[in-house]
Amino acid sequence: MTSIDRSRSSFSPAATPARQLVEKTALGPIGKVVDAVKGAIQDIPSNIQMGLDVFEAAHLKELEKLFGKDSKPDRMFDGQLVGTQGQTFAPGTPLGQVPGVTPRDNPNPKETILYVNGIMTPVEGQLREMQSIADTSGAKVLGIHNATQGLTVDLAQCVTDKLDKGANPAVDTLADTLYSELKAGRDVSVMGYSQGGLITARALFDVQNRLRVEDGMSQADTEKLMGHLKVETFGAASTRYPDGPKYVHYINEADAVPTLTGLGGSLDPLAFIKDAGKGAVVHRFTDGNLNPISNHMLDTLYMNHRVPFDEARAGRF
Repeated sequence: MTSIDRSRSSFSPAATPARQLVEKTALGPIGKVVDAVKGAIQDIPSNIQMGLDVFEAAHLKELEKLFGKDSKPDRMFDGQLVGTQGQTFAPGTPLGQVPGVTPRDNPNPKETILYVNGIMTPVEGQLREMQSIADTSGAKVLGIHNATQGLTVDLAQCVTDKLDKGANPAVDTLADTLYSELKAGRDVSVMGYSQGGLITARALFDVQNRLRVEDGMSQADTEKLMGHLKVETFGAASTRYPDGPKYVHYINEADAVPTLTGLGGSLDPLAFIKDAGKGAVVHRFTDGNLNPISNHMLDTLYMNHRVPFDEARAGRF
């Protein structure tokens, strides 16, 4: 969250008419709204005027982010594979050709994890989360990027993902990757965080459908093949997962995302309509404070509760 720029004085001299004209021309739509409000109250006491200056300095960029301004650069990477140093690779690139993020104390890990990020996370943000996962798990981490287009658009996409409607490049890339790896006889480990967990669930249902419809496999054979998938979710927004993969779901009961939009907390009146997947381990814990954002963080909260996959499957948290 952007903080107030304290180096900027609230007692700046009034702009000249020529300067005002240039500044108004350069303002975006949100800036014009703020400017219009300021203009309408020029005659009110100066302390309120100074308050508006502080609001403009501190929050204009945050408002622009809210509605997706300047998100075009990140959209370029939607659905791409992400490797070390934030390098991106086209969907379909063999995983062995993507240099992953490795633990700081082990440049040659044996395991590889595919990671799908949540909302409001550009590539550089996903890269930081990938490093946290690598250091915690001891595995090499490859990202599948879920691009951000601002909070409002990201949330709208979450709704369409829950309805299994609309295109989402991250869903397509993950589904294609998992399908190809399974057909090649390889095991795959996947992590999905927040919306990334929802994307993971949607991709898994896509893979299940391909195996059943396109390949004509029985339900039993489909589940057996999908049993080669290890899936971990953290604060995920999905309420349903297909049978077959081996699951571990982490839910912080102080986190509104999974408790209200995902598999729910320990006391959930809607639990009967939710499905964590056959044989899934759901680890619920309570950690955090009154800050809903910090209670949902992957690197500073959920990774503190993550244990090795086999231990988690055995219930040893």
